[in-house]
Amino acid sequence: MSDAFTTRTLHITTGRHEVVHDLTAAAESFLDEAAAGRDGLLNVFAPHATTGIAILETGSGSDDDLLATLHTLLPADDRWQHRHGTPGHGRDHVLPALVPPHATLPVVAGRLALGTWQSVCLVDTNKDNPDRQVRLSFLG
Repeated sequence: MSDAFTTRTLHITTGRHEVVHDLTAAAESFLDEAAAGRDGLLNVFAPHATTGIAILETGSGSDDDLLATLHTLLPADDRWQHRHGTPGHGRDHVLPALVPPHATLPVVAGRLALGTWQSVCLVDTNKDNPDRQVRLSFLG
C-alpha cells in the first residue's frame, strides 16, 4: 500500500468511570509522521459498541456538560432491554447513535484543521470495559 494511506491503533485505558478522553495530541503526533506536511483527511474510529468520537471544547467544562447531557438523555437505570453488566449498561449501547463512533477531519499542510477551541475526544460511558482502541487513518 502506498504512503497515501497510513493507519495506527491507539490503546487507551479509560478506567472504571465515564470519561471524555482527549485524543488531539495523539492525533497530531500521528499526523506528524503520517501526513508529512500533506493535505488530506484523518479518520478517527472507535471499534466498540459503547463508545463515540466527539469534536468539542475540553477543559472548560464542556466535557462534563456532555456527560451530564448524556445522563439526562440516556439514564443509567433499568429501562433498557440490553441488561447484562453494570445496571443501566443498556444505555451505553445506545450512545453511538447519538455520539457516532467515528469522525473524519480535514488535514491541511500536515496539521489538523480544527477550530480554535475544538478537540478530538473519545466518549466512553461504559464502566465495564476500561480497555479501548481508537484507529487513526490518514488519507492524503
